[in-house]
Amino acid sequence: MSNFISPDDTRYDERSRALIRIGRDAISKENPSALRSYFSEDFKFHGPDGDLGFEQLEIFFSQMRDAFANYYCERYEIVSAGNVIGCRTEMGGVFIRPFDPTPIGTVQPHGKQVTLTLINVFRYDEDGRLAEEWVQYDNLEWLRQLGVELVPASR
Repeated sequence: MSNFISPDDTRYDERSRALIRIGRDAISKENPSALRSYFSEDFKFHGPDGDLGFEQLEIFFSQMRDAFANYYCERYEIVSAGNVIGCRTEMGGVFIRPFDPTPIGTVQPHGKQVTLTLINVFRYDEDGRLAEEWVQYDNLEWLRQLGVELVPASR
């Protein structure tokens, strides 16, 4: 049995289940119309590597799908209150093609499974569309999984 939350799990509100569905149906798979309708026109993303708009985030999702075979985006825990959702997300796949959007530039594939665990806070606008997202994740662990050998700086 999977630890991921099902979009059919009625213990969660509809907004939370829609978040699960968008991960499965329009982030892990290419579905630009579903993605566009889910996000607000002025969407803002705030992450460890800087801020992005919708178009930049859409490119990032495409780069993930290109670099990682069997790419997925799933949710573990979700807490929903008003127009805000907090959750733990896992993205991953088998690293098969070069991956550009890292803090150190392009990383070459190694053919192994990788997972990126995120802590997200999502804010929805008055129309119920995703307006803003704050994300935290461990960049050092992500780079290690990608096969980057990290060495201490010379003193």
